[in-house]
Amino acid sequence: MSDPEAILILDFGSQVSQLIARRVREAGVYCELVPFSKGEEALARLNPRGVILSGSPASTTEIGSPRAPQALFDSDVPVLGICYGEQTMAAQLGGAVVAGDHREFGRAFIDIAEDCLLFDGLWKAGERHQVWMSHGDRIDRLPPGFRVVATTSGAPFAAIADDERRRYGVQFHPEVVHTPDGARLLANFVRNVAGCTATWSMAGYRAAKVADIRAQVGDGKVICGLSGGVDSAVAAVLIHEAIGDQLTCVFVDHGLMRTGEAEQVVGLFREHYHIPLVHVDAEELFLAGLAGVSDPEAKRKFIGKTFIDVFEAEAKKLGGAKFLAQGTLYPDVIESVSYTGGPSVTIKSHHNVGGLPERMDMALVEPLRELFKDEVRVLGRELGLPEAFVGRHPFPGPGLAIRIPGEVTKEACDTLRKADSIYLDEIRKAGLYDAIWQAFAVLLPVRTVGVMGDGRTYDKVCALRAVTSIDGMTADIYPFDAAFLSAVATRIVNEVPGINRVVYDYTSKPPGTIEWE
Repeated sequence: MSDPEAILILDFGSQVSQLIARRVREAGVYCELVPFSKGEEALARLNPRGVILSGSPASTTEIGSPRAPQALFDSDVPVLGICYGEQTMAAQLGGAVVAGDHREFGRAFIDIAEDCLLFDGLWKAGERHQVWMSHGDRIDRLPPGFRVVATTSGAPFAAIADDERRRYGVQFHPEVVHTPDGARLLANFVRNVAGCTATWSMAGYRAAKVADIRAQVGDGKVICGLSGGVDSAVAAVLIHEAIGDQLTCVFVDHGLMRTGEAEQVVGLFREHYHIPLVHVDAEELFLAGLAGVSDPEAKRKFIGKTFIDVFEAEAKKLGGAKFLAQGTLYPDVIESVSYTGGPSVTIKSHHNVGGLPERMDMALVEPLRELFKDEVRVLGRELGLPEAFVGRHPFPGPGLAIRIPGEVTKEACDTLRKADSIYLDEIRKAGLYDAIWQAFAVLLPVRTVGVMGDGRTYDKVCALRAVTSIDGMTADIYPFDAAFLSAVATRIVNEVPGINRVVYDYTSKPPGTIEWE
């Protein structure tokens, strides 16, 4: 996107670089996260109001370690360096960085030595505040024009400032929640230092993207694969607003969705938005192919390949489409390129439509590629999608197949759907749905002995999972009270034939994953 008040974030490889972008967006300012190796090009393209230099696992003292483009320091653009970003700025501007003899990891307390524009209205000289540190190296000599504005016991240059040139550095990480005032500090930089007026909004994004889609597509036809999830749905509604019936959606129903979801998707798009929709009932095809398959990776690969085959066949029947729509998000874009600018080892092998771009000769339309997941939900509300749809918990592309360890059958899917529906119903009744990032049931390939009435049973075990998270990268278990879990277990055992025992998964991520497969 083009925005007159953009902030550029140069990524040196920190694991929390994305959080900087999220905090800037939360301050009402558009930003882009770009590998440092592409920094000079991004400076020219964006003409940013300010630049933020991220942290890094590298050491400024090592030969060949990352550096900011010299063009940045030759300009008068305001700069904020975070951790490694502070160190490389200091080194490049004539200061010195050394390997520290006292490393700092975790919570620390900084003492504010002097006032500065970065701290204006937030921190004052003489105060002490909690921050989050993660560094081994430290600045040993300041560059000309800088002064110390905050210190810690292990970092005598915990924050430095050059108010005249509007350049600042902090040794701590303001982007993480463990620095309580960090978001406000970043907002101070983009507003008070860089002079942004916080005018970026989802309404503005919507209008800009509608114009972009119309310009890209012209009078061409677009085909969009609906997964039933939020991302593809929001992308489809936004594209339809731009080009109307030039868009056709294809919903491949693999029979592995939760109770009522397929009907909800069809109803929402055909009846509410009147978007041309092809509904392919492929349950028998998918279940036949999954028969006898128990390896989780084999299940995923079969489902992904079969989805592509079915989608491609439907696209050929429709004919004439020049564009393929995807619900690609900004984290997908970021993760597909390493901070050095080359291919990343973490590139995802299962994008929204499972590798279709490589199979079909179509140009991509990706209207969400600048947005984070939570921003997609905001856009969905802006577009008028029902809250029950927009606020729905994440659901994996392979659906219930990876919540049934072992072989997937129609009977197992129906059993799991009933248990999952009861679980989510009780969560909603308790008013907990929005406090939980993801909750679901798993049908285990384990049989246990039970007693129901006067008879002996030998049925399956149902595991319940619920986690809190920001982005799914890490997650903590949701601490239900015992009475709630007992009530859910009682309902499932009483109402779902084939299950006689219920357990709760208390594993956080890491070490476990959120899904079981």
